[in-house]
Amino acid sequence: MTPNLLSSRTTLAADAPDHRRCGLIAAAVALALGTVSPVLAQSDSSQEIQQLKDQMRQMQEKLDQLERQQQAQQQAAAAQATPNPPPPPPPPGAPARPAGPGIAAGPLTITFGGFTELASIYRNRNEIADVGSVPFSQIPVPTASNYYLSEFRESARQSRFAMLTQGPEWNGVKPEAYLETDFLGAAPTANSRESNSYNLRVRTFYADATWVDTGLYFLAGQSWSLATLYKNGLEARQEDVPLTIDAQYVAGFNWTRNPQVRIVEKFSDMFSLGISAESPQGVPNATNNVPSTLSAYPANTYYQPTGNAAGLLDNATGYTVDPAPDVIVKAALDPGWGHYELYGLGRAFRSEVGTASNTVYGGGIGGGFILPLVQDVLSVQASGLIGKGIGRYGSSQLPDVTLEPNGDFSPIREYSALVGVFYYPWPSLQTYIYGGREQASADYFDATITAGGTTLYGYGYGNPLYNNSGCYDLAGKKCVFNAQTVDEVTAGFWWKYYRGPLGNLQLGLQLAYNQVDAFSGVGGAPSTNVFEGEVSFRYYPFQK
Repeated sequence: MTPNLLSSRTTLAADAPDHRRCGLIAAAVALALGTVSPVLAQSDSSQEIQQLKDQMRQMQEKLDQLERQQQAQQQAAAAQATPNPPPPPPPPGAPARPAGPGIAAGPLTITFGGFTELASIYRNRNEIADVGSVPFSQIPVPTASNYYLSEFRESARQSRFAMLTQGPEWNGVKPEAYLETDFLGAAPTANSRESNSYNLRVRTFYADATWVDTGLYFLAGQSWSLATLYKNGLEARQEDVPLTIDAQYVAGFNWTRNPQVRIVEKFSDMFSLGISAESPQGVPNATNNVPSTLSAYPANTYYQPTGNAAGLLDNATGYTVDPAPDVIVKAALDPGWGHYELYGLGRAFRSEVGTASNTVYGGGIGGGFILPLVQDVLSVQASGLIGKGIGRYGSSQLPDVTLEPNGDFSPIREYSALVGVFYYPWPSLQTYIYGGREQASADYFDATITAGGTTLYGYGYGNPLYNNSGCYDLAGKKCVFNAQTVDEVTAGFWWKYYRGPLGNLQLGLQLAYNQVDAFSGVGGAPSTNVFEGEVSFRYYPFQK
């Protein structure tokens, strides 16, 4: 019995390492000598044989248990000796967003992003503009020579650099900072002649923090406005920015990028509520029909002074004297199919006449949605904003306010709307088409001015007394041209023709048509338009 028992256990342990096999054999021998020998000294009855078998089974169970313990210890030791594999890179996101594994810098992780671009731009009206068109309400009209000239440019200025710095979680808080820059700044010394020395500019630069347990999110710095449509939730870097090559995007798109403080509470994966206090800046219009020999507004009317270069503001640009930040409150819903938003916007505008200040208020209601009709194949989106004094938030830059005859501001009623359709015939190709409109309502006044007699003159925006008779040719006559509606249809595609270890290469094409219609005045209701074609070659070294 004893030789058979040792042979059996040796076979069971044959797959074990040599040092472990010796321990198992020694244990088997000890157990056999201690339990089998006394039994052999007794009678050979069937009952005694059964007892012997039971003892052998118990011994085998003990040996199996010992072997399992040794295997577990060996696996634990191997896991400690082998470092964890690096996490897989995150999926690709917005074109300039950092992607891929970051690098360690002490306790921080730094991830780089961005792209290089060569863009070619053609317009049938010479806007004297780079890859970013002029605000769409300012397209040249027939009374200007450049209306009759086409425009061709090549530009690398939209090339972009991005850097995301993330800190370790501390007391339940995850901090990070994000920087994104390009070269679309244009100080007075920048030129396109010899050195092409355009300025590096801040697109976004902010710090944010997320409280993991409560869902609270805090942001301070320059970022996209909370009024922008988001893809998911209300946190930064989730903005749904149009896919256009044109850096002015598309008419009907509501956005700004400006300094702000934002607080968001993410109550669940389905619902977020946020509030943002954003840097204000109004877009005033001071059109009037008063002859140059008369004083249009009261003396010392003050509402948009030029910047002070000594105070680090561009002295070729006007800055309104708004008394408070723009405030936006937005709710976002992500129920599992689609993304939905609704927000309210509040604004304040101030002008001064002599020593008397006057503040008026504007704002509006906006919203939008994104619907994945066929997952990863077809989706649609729509967004819009309606209210008074909201022109700043549209790509066309219609005015927010106009001046009354007494020098006070009056907010202009406006709305904007944008619809987009996206089709992905295969993973490397994304096609899009947008249709957008921005429209302002007339806001005008009549006033009686006595200067060698009593005459009725017009003030405000869209006044039918304004003279548009010179808007149709180069005759040099008067052309007020207060824009009423701006429409755009644009379509294009992005093709990732290489994706691999070196990143990805993309080819983009955009075709756009814009039309601007003015309010009717003396001489009619003029209009203008522009056709634009752009081609972009981009290299994303940090994304696949």
